Formats: sequence, C-alpha cells, structure tokens
Amino acid sequence: MGQGMTGDKDIFNRTELLLGADVMDTLARVRIIIFGVGGVGSWCAEGLVRSGARHLALVDPDEVSVTNINRQLMATTKTLGLSKVEALKERLLEINPEVEVEALRTVYDETTAGDFDLDSYDYIFDAVDSLKDKILLILNASASKAVFYCSMGAALKTDPRKVKVAEFWDVRGCPLGAIIRKKMRRAKTLPRKKFLCVYDDEVLPNRGGEGIVETDYFKKAQINGTTAPVTALFGMTLAGLLVDDVYKKTVR
Repeated sequence: MGQGMTGDKDIFNRTELLLGADVMDTLARVRIIIFGVGGVGSWCAEGLVRSGARHLALVDPDEVSVTNINRQLMATTKTLGLSKVEALKERLLEINPEVEVEALRTVYDETTAGDFDLDSYDYIFDAVDSLKDKILLILNASASKAVFYCSMGAALKTDPRKVKVAEFWDVRGCPLGAIIRKKMRRAKTLPRKKFLCVYDDEVLPNRGGEGIVETDYFKKAQINGTTAPVTALFGMTLAGLLVDDVYKKTVR
C-alpha cells in the first residue's frame, strides 16, 4: 500500500480494512492506462485512485468544454479550456498527492498507436468514443499482456439498474457493440483474447433534439444525450473490475 508514504495509511484505512494489506500493496504497484477520460474514463480514474492505485497514465486529446460539465468528473466552470488530462491529473493529486499520473494529451489512432508500449501496463481501459480508434485499441490491447477492460456506449440511458458486465462477444442489446463486432468480422480482424465490457441495453431517443459538436478532435460528430449517474456508473464499474481482479488474484 505504500505505507511509508505520508497519509496513505489514513487515506486507505477503510479500503484496507476490507481488502487487506497484501491487496493494497498490489493495487499500489499495478500500472494502468486509461484511453479517453470523458464521462466514463474520468470516473474510472477517480475510482481507481480512491481504491489505492498509484500509477496511472491518462490519454485524451481534448480540452474541457461547457458541454462536458453535466457528466465529466473534472469538468467545472473553473476548468473550461484546460486539457482534460491535466485537469483530471490535478484532481487525482488532490485525492492522493503520492499518486503518479502521466497526462498524455494525444489521440490513440493509427498514427500514434506505435508510441504506446501496451505490454508495459498491467491494466488497459478503453473509454474511447471514436469508432475507428476504438476498434484499433481493442485489437491492440487484446493482443497485449495486459488485462483489458472496455466501455461500450453510455449515452441514451437513464436507468442505472440496466448497467451490465459481459465478455465482448456476449454483449447484447448494445448498438455500439454490434457495430464493432460487425466491422471486425467484415475485416476478419478479431480480438486475440477475451475481455470484459461494461454496457447497457437501454437505448432511449433524444427528446431534446439532435445536435452537432465540433472541437479540435471530434469534427462534426453526431452527439447523443447523456446523464452523469449512468456515465459515472460505467466508469466506477470499470474501476471495480480492476479492484476485484487484483483481490481475487491476491487472495487465493
């Protein structure tokens, strides 16, 4: 748990009470990378740091905008215009000053994928929005040595009771999952190993109309409505999968 670090023992007292010192030691050592720190990824990072994780890399090319405030952890009226990864890093350091956070303001795509040594991480999280980049990350992450977790679409949902976890090929009722599988089969490029996904089969209509969002990275992208409770639950569920995995691997 990094017990020599000032404050760690007190911060994680309640977590260690449940998990034990050996699990906390492992959580403090694992190397984690999160791709996409928006409505899902930001809460995933928060859940991990509050659980004792101390080595995180955050990857996102975008900056905080006013439309992020409804669901993204670090998005407030005071962080508008800041890099998302830098704003989230500052937030995480406020929780635990001993945490090591690498803020990478970049996109994961065909031009940058080679810059990431995915095998150097113990856990990889996918919370990417871009379909093409998401498929690329799934293929590369599933071929790595790391444990890989993936978030499916968290928009167009209000019922937190419908959030589920399933292996990629068993995800049902999720349009994003169906599209990804269809494109992979057509291209005959399939994941190299099984991995868990957080998803929700609820698909509601946009009752307030549809819009277009434009930023430096997402150009003319169709957007759908989202709510903070559901996107946050997606992110916290992802974080919980890691904690549960470390617990089960340590306590055997």
